[in-house]
Amino acid sequence: MTDLQHDLPDGMVEWIAGVGGGEITRLERHVARREAWVVDITRPDGSVLPCFLRLEREPVGLDSATSLLKETKIIEALWATSVPVPLVHGRNDALSCTLFERVRGRSDIDKLTDKRQQRAVMEDFIRVMARMHTLDLDELGLAPYLAHVPTTAREAALNEVDLALKQWEEFLASYTDPLITYAVDWLRRNAPTTVERISLVQGDTGPVNFMFDGDEVSAVIDLEWGHYADPLEDLGNFCVREFWNPSGGLDGLFHLYEQESGISYSKFAAQYYRVQQNVRGMIPIHAVTVHAHPRESVAWFLCYRYVGDRATCESIAEAAGITVARPEMPSNAGQKDILADAAVYTVEHDVEPHLTNLFAKSRANDVMVLVQVMDRKRRFGATLAEIECDELGELLGVRPADQATGFAELDAAIRASSLDDAAVITYLTRRAYRDEWLYAPAVALYPERVWSKLDE
Repeated sequence: MTDLQHDLPDGMVEWIAGVGGGEITRLERHVARREAWVVDITRPDGSVLPCFLRLEREPVGLDSATSLLKETKIIEALWATSVPVPLVHGRNDALSCTLFERVRGRSDIDKLTDKRQQRAVMEDFIRVMARMHTLDLDELGLAPYLAHVPTTAREAALNEVDLALKQWEEFLASYTDPLITYAVDWLRRNAPTTVERISLVQGDTGPVNFMFDGDEVSAVIDLEWGHYADPLEDLGNFCVREFWNPSGGLDGLFHLYEQESGISYSKFAAQYYRVQQNVRGMIPIHAVTVHAHPRESVAWFLCYRYVGDRATCESIAEAAGITVARPEMPSNAGQKDILADAAVYTVEHDVEPHLTNLFAKSRANDVMVLVQVMDRKRRFGATLAEIECDELGELLGVRPADQATGFAELDAAIRASSLDDAAVITYLTRRAYRDEWLYAPAVALYPERVWSKLDE
């Protein structure tokens, strides 16, 4: 077997080679949030089998919002339908890994410069999504692998939120954030009261979570969030993906969805499910930024957290009809830190240019981002904390002794429903703008992200 550089669990490489019926001749870590590897298997006849390996180093059960086993079962079920998905070459429960076909095409629709092609692909994906949402659930046979099957509109809207809260209850027992508390409360108070049908939804659907070739979708990928729900949830999910990966906007796409699926579109449902998707993702993202393992790409998670928190606030504000102006930021740059500057220069000029492995280059950039973030927190953290205390004092009626105390008091007031919605939304949004500004080096990984206009 070719000398391979990896840190995969014992026995996994041998299993991969056995499934592929040949020798592994390429094994590279894929640059992504979830661990994955690009694999080529060369067979005795000289043919090459291109594969994509996904694994869980700590197996996740079917009672979780995300599970590789669940994703594998969903993809196997969809293989027999008109929804294009990768072929599953093999699944190993003992090693908690799945070997998928590496599908033809590309996923970076946001990078297309041909706007005609970009629009054609987006419309084709909408048609694919409409087909998936109208599949017969009994024929799919996925109920044993999904955490729940909703029977009411409220369950369809909130089951995945409740599942996330349960999955992360140990973390949330010792961690509170006023935005998480308020957003969950807002979702409960504004949950839809009707639903046309229950569908299999991708749960994290939209740009970059499908492959395309030419003008057509070649495969739907990343189905670990898949579950049964209100099909309109995927419209909100689609908005979130397009927010992070701008792909020409949403104009007319949801009316096309209504035409193709026969399921009525609602603008408020799209707004509601934008928030729902963000909240489901917000909780584990906060957990990673608070208790990250060094293996995690913390710089990226900081970006997801602070851009995502701002996006959540903006979406709630839009749904509530509230306009919040961006606050002014501190103008004093603070004292320069020669150590931080030296660390960034060393990585940027002396290390990163000499790296050839894409994953290593990504990690080197992470180091620069983290050093820059630490420096900004040193320079601006105290000033911003004073601003938070001032604004919390206006909201709560009494200025808190410090920022942490103020956040705890705000969290308690939200739970007690003792504050005006507009005032809470305004404060949380202003705070989110300040946090996003403070973490600017991480935010620059996904710069200038804005919500695309929704169909009326």
